[in-house]
Amino acid sequence: MGRTASSPLRGVLTDGVRSATAAPSLHNSQPWLFRLWDRSIQLYADPSRRLDVLDPYGRELFISVGAALFTLRLALHGAGYVPRTEILPDPAEPNLVATVTAGEQTAPTPAVEALVAAIPRRHTNRWPFARSVVPADDVEKLVGAARREQAVLSVAGAVTRNAIINLSQSADRRLRAKGGYRAELTRWTAPATGRRDGIPPSAIGPWDALESLPLRDFGLMQPRLSRPSEEFEPYPTIMVLATRGDTPNDWVRAGQALQRTLLTATSLGLATTPISQPVEVPAIRDLLTDTGHGVWAQVILRVGYGRPAAATPRRPLDEVLLTDRSAERP
Repeated sequence: MGRTASSPLRGVLTDGVRSATAAPSLHNSQPWLFRLWDRSIQLYADPSRRLDVLDPYGRELFISVGAALFTLRLALHGAGYVPRTEILPDPAEPNLVATVTAGEQTAPTPAVEALVAAIPRRHTNRWPFARSVVPADDVEKLVGAARREQAVLSVAGAVTRNAIINLSQSADRRLRAKGGYRAELTRWTAPATGRRDGIPPSAIGPWDALESLPLRDFGLMQPRLSRPSEEFEPYPTIMVLATRGDTPNDWVRAGQALQRTLLTATSLGLATTPISQPVEVPAIRDLLTDTGHGVWAQVILRVGYGRPAAATPRRPLDEVLLTDRSAERP
């Protein structure tokens, strides 16, 4: 059985877990579990929440858990502790993604405090963005945020952007024709009283009147849902997040870089939308990947200025915190 930290550190660790659950995840599946252990938090992937059709190998699951890991690290840092992190520390426990230990106490920097403040304000935005250009200084800050987590973030030029949009549309068509896709989409969008995961109607967003931007249509399985039709920005800012490898460790790294980038964007007043389809179809993902230079595409982001987006629900702590009596492996 695991040892539990004494108060007040236990409260800090518990608050860190609560913050980590605000991280983004594929279809808001929230595929993570946590265990408090002395001065540490063990972060597990929950394979029961992996999406079999979209994510058969668990790549996006590990990215989601990586995003929660960065948020956990940030929350501890914001609470005044240096986070010490071990990634995939035990080969015998492949679901144990990381152990984060509260190290020595230190005052958080203003930069850390700004990212902590962005945690509850970061939401995926599926609404039209303004036709304003994202300033070069802000773009460089996003690129730097990904670099700090050992990932590569690049802005697509006009030709590349159009190619990515076309590939995304092709990927979306392939996914819709894939067996089990609609059933899986229904699983994560079906409304239910008191549901604390998935995509609620308030977060689906409007139809794209021109059907030019390939955002995933979460209203596909809800024909009775009343949704407005709006024109989206014709020239979106598209960014590609990549890693220098394509192993589970790299997927966790991509998730951490993604969340640092998203929180940095939020702190700058920017809205963000992941465009997942092109990296969910292997043949299309290969076209976005430069293996000759050791760079694998992991996430595609749309960035801009948009109206406030609705939050998606989160599971309560008693559903994600493993107790001392829990099985050693989730």
